[in-house]
Amino acid sequence: MPDDGPHIGRLHEGSLHAALKQIYARPGDQLETRVGGYVIDIVRPESDPPLLIEIQTRGFANLKRKLAALLADYPLRIVHPIAQEKWIVRLDADGQQVSRRKSPRRAGVEYLFGELVAFPHLIGHTHLTLDVLLTQEEEIWRDDGQGSWRRKGWSISDRRLLGVLDQIPLATHNDFRLLLPPDLPAVFTSADLAAAAKLKRPLAQKMIYCLRTMGVITAAGKQGRATRYTITAG
Repeated sequence: MPDDGPHIGRLHEGSLHAALKQIYARPGDQLETRVGGYVIDIVRPESDPPLLIEIQTRGFANLKRKLAALLADYPLRIVHPIAQEKWIVRLDADGQQVSRRKSPRRAGVEYLFGELVAFPHLIGHTHLTLDVLLTQEEEIWRDDGQGSWRRKGWSISDRRLLGVLDQIPLATHNDFRLLLPPDLPAVFTSADLAAAAKLKRPLAQKMIYCLRTMGVITAAGKQGRATRYTITAG
């Protein structure tokens, strides 16, 4: 397991990713190290096989090939931050701050399912764990004319970590079962889940897909055109 040096992957590393890597790294860890042909953020060699830690701020689809190649031989922890509180910082074309405002949106651990649709079938693998971090962040917008039309051309150039509010470890199917709202009806639809968890319907549907793939919930007939579900026994 050769170490290709400390600079692999850092050229495009954002502030949030770098800050979380600093939080998770311990003395003796190897950073930006190749394992099985893939660059790993943190390799902890104190165990045999070593623990691999990946900081994934977005885009779980990019992890699919890495997980397929490494999970059989290595324990792997994915660290995923979700901004529960976020401030939007706008910078002009010269990089000067022109405003800072708090976003009204508050995200919870359920936002994980927006990314987890990439590999819900891997949940429960003995080598895979996830740490969901609920964070306070600044999102940096630049007035460069290259961004989304929704942001009127402003680009999101960086995310900065302000604090970690909570850490939620997830590994087993039961860990995910506990994420379901306690007041969810015994038999429910995706609309019921969206209402109980205060989620938009598309995210609730992704949560349904993931939990059904894991076997945490199962289909229980139809209510009109909507599928009904029940929670499986733990």
